Amino acid sequence: MVTQRVLVSGRVQGVGYRDWVVRTAQRTGLTGWVRNVRDGRVEILVSGEDETVARLIEGCHEGTPLARVDHVEAFAAEDEKRHKGFTKRFTA
Repeated sequence: MVTQRVLVSGRVQGVGYRDWVVRTAQRTGLTGWVRNVRDGRVEILVSGEDETVARLIEGCHEGTPLARVDHVEAFAAEDEKRHKGFTKRFTA
């Protein structure tokens, strides 16, 4: 198991990006959350098997058809509490 914090920049708010992350994470059994950040980025905290988390992060470079991803930054993190599923959170 691995936990990664991911920051995605570009045109990723208002284009269904968070919903795409939730659907993808739930379909693959990942846990965590996704939220918009006031500076225009999307933040993701994701936990799961190494390969599954890596595939989600790779997919973040594309996202939805309306998104334009400029940069994806992922780094190791600790899950402050174990999540039972994957949810969308309010803007931070």
